[in-house]
Amino acid sequence: MKTKGKHVVPRQRGGWAVKTAGKTRAGKVFESQADAVKYARDAAKKTHGELYVHGKDGTIKERRSYGVDPFPPRDKK
Repeated sequence: MKTKGKHVVPRQRGGWAVKTAGKTRAGKVFESQADAVKYARDAAKKTHGELYVHGKDGTIKERRSYGVDPFPPRDKK
C-alpha cells in the first residue's frame, strides 16, 4: 500500500492548511503554522507517510519521513 504525504501549505485568505497529497481540498485549517505542523506530523506518523512543510512563498522548507525507509542505513562494524 502506498502512503500519502501530508502538506502544510499557506492559505490565500490567511492561516495554514493541511492537505493530503493528491487531494485538492484541505483536510483541516489552522491559524498558525505550528498548530498545522503538529497535526500533520501526528497524521503522517499514523499513516507512516511523509510530511512536507511549505513556507509562505509555497516552496518546501522541511521534509520528514515517518514510513518504512527503502534504503535503511547500514551498520559499519
